[in-house]
Amino acid sequence: MKNYRKRELIATCKKNGGSNLIRNINKLLRKPKQKNNDIQAEQERQDVKPVDFLSNHFDHNVEAFRMVYDRCSDVVFRPFLLFGKKRATIIYIEGITNVEGMEEFVLSPLIKETASETQPLNEFLENKLPISKVKRMHTIAECIESISSGNPILLYEGESAGFSLGLAKWEKRGIEEPIAEVGIRGPREGFNESLEVSTSQLRRIIKSPALKIQSMKIGSYTQTTVAIAYIDGLVDPTLIEEITNRLKRIEIDGILESEYIEEMIEDNPYSPFPQILSTERPDTACSSLLEGRAVILVEGTPFSLIAPISLFSLLQSHEDYYQRFMVGTLIRWLRYSFLSISLLLPSFYVAILTFHQEAIPTALLLSVSASRDAVPFPAVVEALLMEIMFEALREAGVRLPKQIGSAVSIVGALVIGQAAVQAGLVSAPMVIVVAITGISSFMIPRYIAGIAIRILRFPIMLLAGTLGLLGIMMGIISIVIHLCGLRSFGVPYLQPLAPLKGRELKDVLWRSPLWKMDTRPHLTGEFNRYRQSPDLAPSSKKGGDTQ
Repeated sequence: MKNYRKRELIATCKKNGGSNLIRNINKLLRKPKQKNNDIQAEQERQDVKPVDFLSNHFDHNVEAFRMVYDRCSDVVFRPFLLFGKKRATIIYIEGITNVEGMEEFVLSPLIKETASETQPLNEFLENKLPISKVKRMHTIAECIESISSGNPILLYEGESAGFSLGLAKWEKRGIEEPIAEVGIRGPREGFNESLEVSTSQLRRIIKSPALKIQSMKIGSYTQTTVAIAYIDGLVDPTLIEEITNRLKRIEIDGILESEYIEEMIEDNPYSPFPQILSTERPDTACSSLLEGRAVILVEGTPFSLIAPISLFSLLQSHEDYYQRFMVGTLIRWLRYSFLSISLLLPSFYVAILTFHQEAIPTALLLSVSASRDAVPFPAVVEALLMEIMFEALREAGVRLPKQIGSAVSIVGALVIGQAAVQAGLVSAPMVIVVAITGISSFMIPRYIAGIAIRILRFPIMLLAGTLGLLGIMMGIISIVIHLCGLRSFGVPYLQPLAPLKGRELKDVLWRSPLWKMDTRPHLTGEFNRYRQSPDLAPSSKKGGDTQ
């Protein structure tokens, strides 16, 4: 019976002049490949066949959409008489369309009111319906995209076009505090999965019309909306052009998270260091916009992408600027120190214990030797075992439910560490070293930067276990050479240290007072140098006599 129905629909389409429609439906549903050449794009538009467009036959159009949405139980075809005269149908998807608004503002006036003989129906639909967005669609592909976005399509007899009604209604999560970027002081709101909400948060902070937001759709099946936000006059136009070109090159079935975008547009995908910063804080995104960077927002995820960045962007926290500059500088130095400890402490312990025992004071050496008497493994194997176990406990604490994750990670570390020491598998000093290393890694404000340090910790430990301090120096030199060669959309990864830019060091090695940070960082090309007046230092003389 189903095959008979399908043959009947095909025969109906052929009878109404749509003989080529059936084999063109799948082509219409596929996303056309992006063309970088404007001439090729123009030729592609000229090659569109008439069958791609809606026809004057109402039954032909409706049956074509019924075939497209065959076996789609959530797609509704609502027929009615337009002004009591002409047949019409509204096509929409349940769950993503505002059905109440459609009944009140579309069906009710179109059924009850009487059409004017002097005013065409299409003008009435575009000018009289109490809906903010009414757009005429001429092709089947445009109508399918509108329906998939939650906007119903209105078809009526005698018209070779459909009308897209702006009645999309998506369920979305409310604005909440970011979980991955908590802070003591500062805004408590974060992005959510709705792109409209995320862009509105940027607009609420930056009210200037110079804030530009350009969007495109990526993913042949998901048709995910990706938006590029920047401030015109602050950003380098070539940066926006480069980001746009890299996004247009992406041809994929779907985009489910911003990591899909990040992995496909970064400069060096084989580097453990990220070249694009991810954040779910609107204030962090806006501060980057004010520095001349671009922000990429992706529908369906609260994490936005910031480009270009440097290594020091990953080591800066939003709270550095929400506290007094002395506190911010102290915390920043503490962060740099513990970054070095997180990367090198186990390696130094292994190297000194294995090759350079003379560097340890005699009393301490005797204590460490006594604790290692029952340990059957060399120091490098002992360190690798403990580090792997600590990483497993940390990941288990993250993946487990929130109520028991922290308890499992803390209790597991205590129980396993104590049991391992009593069993003679590891020494007590090694447990202390690994614990300090783990705590140090939590000092890095960006989770992805902490992962890079955790990855590099293991090869440096192996070098320390085979070559001692010489191996550690070789590892550090290799990392520095790698960092010097990295780029983030053309920006050197170690800027402003390499190449050296003295004026920009005031926000790298320390956090200068806000009234001294009168220039924005120079990223690429020409830039707007000053972001505030140079004469903002507080002084009791400038305020005049308060008496």
